Order: sequence, then C-alpha cells, then structure tokens
Amino acid sequence: MRVYVPLTLPGLAEAHRTGELGSGPFAAYAVTPALREWYSSEDTEELEYAALGRAALASLRLLAAEPDTVRRRVVVAVDVPDGAVTAGPDRSADPAALGEVTVTPTVPLAKAAAVHVDADDAETDVAAAAEALEAAETGDDDAQSAVEDADDHELLWYATQEIPNLVRPA
Repeated sequence: MRVYVPLTLPGLAEAHRTGELGSGPFAAYAVTPALREWYSSEDTEELEYAALGRAALASLRLLAAEPDTVRRRVVVAVDVPDGAVTAGPDRSADPAALGEVTVTPTVPLAKAAAVHVDADDAETDVAAAAEALEAAETGDDDAQSAVEDADDHELLWYATQEIPNLVRPA
C-alpha cells in the first residue's frame, strides 16, 4: 500500500540522518474507503493525488505547530505492506482525518518512493496558510482563502537520491 507521510524539512532531515522515516506507530495518509467515498472517483491516480493532498494539509498542520520551521510542506511517498497499516483513529466525522492511517512498524527511509516538497516560491503562501490554519478550520472565510492559496502550489516531485540536497542548509 502506498502511504503519504507528512513531514517538515527538519523532519525530513532527521529521517535522512537516522535512516528511518518513522518509528511506528505514526500517522500517514492513503486511499482509504472513506477517502474513496468522499472523492467519489474510481481513478486510482486521482485517489492517490487526493491522499497526497491530505498529507500536504497535515504537513501544513505540522508547520503551524513549528513557527520557526522553513515554510515548505513535505510529503514522503512510501510503499508498505498492507498489514503494516491500520485505519486512523475513529474520527470519521472529523474532516481532517479523511484518509488518515496508522503505520505500525518502523519504515526505513530507503523504502521511500519519492519526496514531494513545495518550491521556494510557495513559502510566502504556505507561511500565511500556516498562520491562518486554526481560524480556517473554524470556518473563517479569509483564513480558508489563505489555506487555499497554499494549496494552489503543486508540490514538486523529487527522487529519494535528492534528499541530501533538500535538507542541506542553504
């Protein structure tokens, strides 16, 4: 099963340093029955993209909690055995939990298929979205607009061999 793990650049640097994407259990996002129903598509590629988007939103939540972190969302795509994944906590009524799964075992970073990261030019919008996220989640229209502005930035695809360049200090 392909899962999408939300991180920040410091989180990716730590994974690179330790060689572990996460020591289980940890949260990730995947094509779950609830996500499939919400997105109402049978196209696997579209569903995977929706799961990636859910992980990008979770990365934004991590950034909101870490105000001194570089304002770029990070998502690592990794394939894990089906038995390593369980449905997320019973928060089905919580829109933030859509597609959420728990990965039980430790996952070596070497198993990652790709890394998705915001471009440098997204930082201003991502910073504004991280600042506005709490208000957006309570229904503030202006704050929701700020989060949507960040979502308008496509995450760039990087091969895992490029991780050292992504985490190297500028």
